[in-house]
Amino acid sequence: MTPVPGVAKAGLGRVHVVGAGLAGLSAATILASQGVPVTLHEAAGQAGGRCRSYFDPALGTVIDNGNHLVLSGNRAVQAYLSRIGALHNLTGPARADFAFADLDTGARWTLSLNDGALPWWTASKKRRVPGTMARDYLAYGKLLWAGPAKTVGQTVPCQGPLWDRLMQPFLLAALNTEPALASAALAGAVLRQSLLKGGGACRPRIATPTLAAAFVEPALAFLESAGAVQDFGRRLRGLVSGPRIVAALEFPEAVTVPVSARDAVVLAVPPWVAKDIVPGLIVPDDFRAIVNAHFKLQAPVGTPPILGVVGGIAEWIFTFDDRISVTISGADAIVDRDREDLARAIWADVARALKIDTAMPASSLPRWQIVKEKRATFAATPAQDARRPSARTGWKNLFLAGDWTRTGLPATIEGALKSGETAAALALRHLRL
Repeated sequence: MTPVPGVAKAGLGRVHVVGAGLAGLSAATILASQGVPVTLHEAAGQAGGRCRSYFDPALGTVIDNGNHLVLSGNRAVQAYLSRIGALHNLTGPARADFAFADLDTGARWTLSLNDGALPWWTASKKRRVPGTMARDYLAYGKLLWAGPAKTVGQTVPCQGPLWDRLMQPFLLAALNTEPALASAALAGAVLRQSLLKGGGACRPRIATPTLAAAFVEPALAFLESAGAVQDFGRRLRGLVSGPRIVAALEFPEAVTVPVSARDAVVLAVPPWVAKDIVPGLIVPDDFRAIVNAHFKLQAPVGTPPILGVVGGIAEWIFTFDDRISVTISGADAIVDRDREDLARAIWADVARALKIDTAMPASSLPRWQIVKEKRATFAATPAQDARRPSARTGWKNLFLAGDWTRTGLPATIEGALKSGETAAALALRHLRL
């Protein structure tokens, strides 16, 4: 059952949430659930930001712009979906089993984590990464106490079977940055929320049937039922400042929305947009790409829903009822390649990994689509992590949200939703002063 939003309480100021990505939706739904009047402003014609779904004519079906995997232990994800009544839209296996295929050697294995925090799975040759010993895993504990200036490569060994077959692909997916160069502190934060908690927190969860159906549409319905105003298709141009407060929001065509001292503003936009709007704001300015490929073909019977690929261009293969999708993180080296060239190269990996009969003309491909996000996330390096601002600003009633703010996590769905929680809490405190 969908939770009933709080009734707007008399005397409370209004909160203007600028940006309807997951960070903005997180903040807006928390505020609405507390009876706060909310106006949601979004420059695009739809909500979701980078977590969006759309009908793709090339495939003839609705697809997500990318495959956004979450884990069963992601607290902010669970809280958000519970709040908007959409927890049932996350599906996944009952156990934390991760299948892998090594295209270089032909080896295949399944990483099988036990549910508890004590990692006895590392003591089982059948459950751990082939070619590794239990003691190999202990070395990565150093990431848990790494300082903010350290990279992963300066902290732990970045070679050997455990690195090649688990830690490198796992951290690349989480950080979207070449792991050896990435922040050891952020890598440690990822481990604390996943492997360190055991398999019970690591069960993979996928939005079903689409990202929008799980994360976006229920949130908008929740806000509508709470009486929130939804203003789409207008981009914020600037802020009008008063004495240490935001006094108004400026939109195109000389539209100015007044903001009283009792009101608050949550700015949940990309960092490059926030930098142009908030004078003197320091934000991450180096970004990494993600490439996703979608193929209109059913996977062979028995194919795991998620398959990690080692030794190829493809990294993670996701199988759905009507398509096969591939995600490639840290994809700056390939993001500018010709789209059809990319599709052919990725499909060659998919065919090998899924053992699909390729006895077809070389020119033949399933129907395909390539989706490129050139600025998918900030580069998760120590230098860029240090540029992430806190949610507070120099204005009493202006707060920041976004996976690029100082969440202590890399740029993930969990981080975006957590940032919305922080901004909403600060806005509530301001309203109640």
